[in-house]
Amino acid sequence: MKNLYITLSFMLAGMAVTAQNKYTKEADKHFGRFEYVEAAEAYKELVEDGKGDAYVYKQLADSYYNVFNYKEAVKWYDKAVAAGNADAETYYRYAQMLKAAGRYEDANKQMRQFASMAPNDQRAKLFMKDPNYLPKLRNQSKLFDEKKLDINDEKFASFGPVLTDDNTLYFTSARNEARKTYGWNDQPFLDLYMSTWNANGTFSEPVPVEGVNSKWHDGPAAVTADGKTMYFASESFKESKQWQKDKDVNAKIGQVYLYRATRQGDSWANVQPVPFNDKRWSTGNPAISKDGKTLYFTSDREGSVGDTDIWKVEVKGNNTYGEPVNLGPKVNTEGRENFPFITEDDKLYFASNGRPGFGGYDLYVIDLKNNSGEAMNLGAPVNSPQDDISFSFNNSKNMGYFASNRSGVDQLYSATPVCGVEAIVMVRDANTGKALATARVSILDDKGNVIETRTAGADGKVTYNIDCDRAYTIQAAADGYENNSFPIAKTKGGQVTVSADLNPVEVRIKYPVFEAKDIYFEFDKSNITKEAAFELDNLVEAMKKNPELTIMVKAHTDNRGSDRYNQALSSRRAKATVQYVISKGIDKARISGEGFGESQPKVECAPDCTEEQHAQNRRSEFMIVKQ
Repeated sequence: MKNLYITLSFMLAGMAVTAQNKYTKEADKHFGRFEYVEAAEAYKELVEDGKGDAYVYKQLADSYYNVFNYKEAVKWYDKAVAAGNADAETYYRYAQMLKAAGRYEDANKQMRQFASMAPNDQRAKLFMKDPNYLPKLRNQSKLFDEKKLDINDEKFASFGPVLTDDNTLYFTSARNEARKTYGWNDQPFLDLYMSTWNANGTFSEPVPVEGVNSKWHDGPAAVTADGKTMYFASESFKESKQWQKDKDVNAKIGQVYLYRATRQGDSWANVQPVPFNDKRWSTGNPAISKDGKTLYFTSDREGSVGDTDIWKVEVKGNNTYGEPVNLGPKVNTEGRENFPFITEDDKLYFASNGRPGFGGYDLYVIDLKNNSGEAMNLGAPVNSPQDDISFSFNNSKNMGYFASNRSGVDQLYSATPVCGVEAIVMVRDANTGKALATARVSILDDKGNVIETRTAGADGKVTYNIDCDRAYTIQAAADGYENNSFPIAKTKGGQVTVSADLNPVEVRIKYPVFEAKDIYFEFDKSNITKEAAFELDNLVEAMKKNPELTIMVKAHTDNRGSDRYNQALSSRRAKATVQYVISKGIDKARISGEGFGESQPKVECAPDCTEEQHAQNRRSEFMIVKQ
């Protein structure tokens, strides 16, 4: 069903005319008229009559591909490839159907063949950049919980859900059985429907949208924030001579067109086509910005990167517009990009089958305000091995909606955000800004427990997905640099960037004191804590880079306990510190330690010291004996 809104013309251009013959004429006519159900039956009859060949197998596979019958598509693509002379696009489609069937290793094999045949195709480049992307996708933190809506019709397709701020859910559906059926998939023609969102999250019984539905396909739609203007997709047959005659298949070939309507009471009126429609290409699937000044849409018009791209155009008012602008390779691939939706904070959601994903169409989001940002897969469970499309998000309700054919036919789902934060850590040289590749980056919870440690990539970057409303600490370390810690404050979600700038260890050496943070101990204990170890590693790095450096450790206690006891405790602390440094590969002749008990407090507070002052006095300091 949604394939109608990809394009109504590109399939004809892709037919291997030279392989047609008198036996395939009837089947080819169905295929050319987008009657894929009838086409598949006709091609299968040829196979049963012993007239199957590479062309017939490919046409059979493509027929099933276009109605997303992946089981049959896999079967016939396998035969088409085995017959020889398959083109690159056939391998690509075969890979997509294998993914839909959950056969990911086989899909990767076909993608490698596709990439070898079309190395400059952006889809090939994206795949070869990370061919083993799937485990990462599967382990990606869940962004949404999904739930099937109770307003679906289990038999007929529904997609394109958009919830407006006046609590109206608009969507497109084939549920009107009084309508004639469409040969593409033998479902009724599409109509626009609406349903009211209730405070408990349920929806009223859907009803057709008044004033916009016609005898042709209608929908999906986008409505401006003020509720006064609707943009929706329909067909060019509504307009005089806005179609082309194809004599080979004896059919009029129309296009998807965009229309504009205005509200009149509880209905819509003044339906007009937008002036940038053109019978040479499809223009559909609208999305409108919060301010109503930018209209996004899907088209295969001249200048497209792939089969269908996402475009935008300035809205000037009174159904006048600027020149359409392609969103470029940050969004579009040589595959199909479709179903744009723009949030009030300029996040663009869209569907694509040209990017590494779970299979079929996957849903992605990109922040258009961030010029260096990349499109991100929404992950499971929103995405599945089947087609997942038409994602929209209502900021005021904090709720998303989308459609998927994972149950066999396109159905509507809600997407409830799982509150999470993406923490992006960038480790760099504090002096030069150079990225520190292979830096070790740990994330600690609010109790100081290390959750995970990762190694930075060539760009010095490490990304963690963390919980909302929880504080964290980042610890970064790199050879030749002093370790350091960086806090992450509590946040309600979104993305935070941690600039983990590290200083070269040389800046710590200022005779006669090695300027390290003091090493603190727990009350009445002498063992090295993980916090102390993190700081002592800076001393170790400095001593490795300066082989003549000799250090004396001075250990201290607070003033609780007797002088004799505190002297012994401080000596144990000095020895523990020295032993840690030696354990990291430093010659024992280069480090010594001495305990000073409570005789040299950092904070003079006796006899009424606070717990914090006591803690400051329980420490080790470092003196340079030789440099």
